[in-house]
Amino acid sequence: MKIVRFLDSIGHTQQGVLEADGTALRIEGDICGNYTVTRQKMAVKKLLAPVVPRAIICVGLNYRRHAAETGAKIPEFPVVFFKNPGALQNPDDPVEIPRHLASTQVDFECELAVVIGRPARNVPADKALDYVLGYTIANDVSARDWQKQWGGSQWCRGKSFDTFCPLGPALVTPQAIANPNHLALRTTVNGRVMQSSNTEDMIFSVEKIIEFLSGSTTLLAGTVILTGTPEGVGMARNPPVWLAAGDRMVAAIEGIGELANPVVEEKMGDR
Repeated sequence: MKIVRFLDSIGHTQQGVLEADGTALRIEGDICGNYTVTRQKMAVKKLLAPVVPRAIICVGLNYRRHAAETGAKIPEFPVVFFKNPGALQNPDDPVEIPRHLASTQVDFECELAVVIGRPARNVPADKALDYVLGYTIANDVSARDWQKQWGGSQWCRGKSFDTFCPLGPALVTPQAIANPNHLALRTTVNGRVMQSSNTEDMIFSVEKIIEFLSGSTTLLAGTVILTGTPEGVGMARNPPVWLAAGDRMVAAIEGIGELANPVVEEKMGDR
């Protein structure tokens, strides 16, 4: 089942189950609690990010070949950082290259995103998937200059600019994803394949990530976990490939779909 969040024909925000013809069956209730899929078929005027995250927790350096391309050691424990929930962006809406706090090194990162469906604390790996509401695609857009040079050794600044967390196009329920640790991923920029890998290259599985993040820590329902990106990022290329206004990114994951976003420059007059 694919759950979408969308604007209907009169501009109201709705949630529904996506149908083959592009319409959606409206959902009543809270998808993190009790909800009902009605028989009311609705037109999907515009897709929105499938969830509004309570928190965005990210795991870095979680693909073996990505760690190798950046010259990093294989981590003993998951490398954790956070993105501001305000960085959320919808499918097909633009990612903005920062100009007020300027960056010239904006990069793409296709990632499997895991959405937690109920509060999780001290969850063992063999029970971890019981807490998953669904899976979607994230693009962990990163300003590498702010991440590497000007962020005070922390990654959050370079990862949290507005529009730096596109999410979508749908939330796919666990019943439709047999094994989240064996899914093909791909990123294209202007049609050129930049990333092509599989979640089987992850150092820490989805189960192990949830076990680690929930250790002595409550993961609230609606928490979005970004599980890392594979090799092929722009930063690691020779010469580096940075995003520019006019580019179009498409992040794709097997069984979920495609998340497309154009790239623009931030307007200096925005407030």
